[in-house]
Amino acid sequence: MPDIEIPVEKWTGKIREVKLGGGGRKEVVVGGTNTLPFLTFEGSIPYPPRIAIEVQDREPSGWSAPLAGAWGDAVKDSGTWAKKAVEFGAEIIVLRLASAHPESGNTGPAEAKKTVDKVLAAVDLPLIVLGPGVAEKDNEVLTAVSETARGQRVALGNCEEKNYRTIAAICISDGHVAIAKTPLDINLCKQLNIMLSDIGVPMDAIIMDPDTGALGYGLEYAYSIRERVRLAALGGDGMVGLPILSHAGTEAWRQKEAKAGDGVPAGWGDVAERGLVWEELTAISLLNSGSDIVSMYHPKAIEQIKSTIAKLTGK
Repeated sequence: MPDIEIPVEKWTGKIREVKLGGGGRKEVVVGGTNTLPFLTFEGSIPYPPRIAIEVQDREPSGWSAPLAGAWGDAVKDSGTWAKKAVEFGAEIIVLRLASAHPESGNTGPAEAKKTVDKVLAAVDLPLIVLGPGVAEKDNEVLTAVSETARGQRVALGNCEEKNYRTIAAICISDGHVAIAKTPLDINLCKQLNIMLSDIGVPMDAIIMDPDTGALGYGLEYAYSIRERVRLAALGGDGMVGLPILSHAGTEAWRQKEAKAGDGVPAGWGDVAERGLVWEELTAISLLNSGSDIVSMYHPKAIEQIKSTIAKLTGK
């Protein structure tokens, strides 16, 4: 039987490399690939996708019993939580300033700065800091965060169309990376990247964050947009040739299928196993669609996804 020749696609584009960390903090580089996810026979994948773990500045509420049990009392303090995340295999910490939301505490710059100082002192991993998702509050707290983390090249978000000028300015002045947050629309992704570049943010200091949908809640659309972004980038469109951040843990564990215990419909199975599967399938789908950083929650799901990445990349 004759040998079968595997067709190989030759791409003209490449994803820019973006470095996080430094200044005494561990450095992680994402991006750099010139092929589709995990297709090592077609091109180069110098840096495997990275697993981040989300930490919050307050004890979370509404978590399922299996997820809460996996973390125990560590979630009562952001510094302790971050240390535990390192034990669970985090390569990057995503710190969400949830308490700064006007409807969930409305804390301000002083509290944000104190929390970031605590996390920076607790761990030496690269840090992504996300505001509460309200443009005015994001500007307020992230300005303080940028100052306290100067020289350590953290990533700051959300940098949206509503507030991109403020976030861009502090990223430029303090040497940080902008997290470009957009709806699931390739044109909006590209438009925000252009605006950030025009205002002076280097292209190697931008990470894209298109909306994330969990399994059963828009995952197919989230997958297709990421895939289109990656195909456009590899086809030569440098304005979308940037690493992508996705939030598998946040999205998966807030769905009823990952939380519902007693009284669920017959056939749903054990809630602990179901929640893990929900996060794992969400995460691996996002990785296969082109995500370079996936933020996760449950240590067992993280272990499974890291093992899968190692098998697929050979690293």
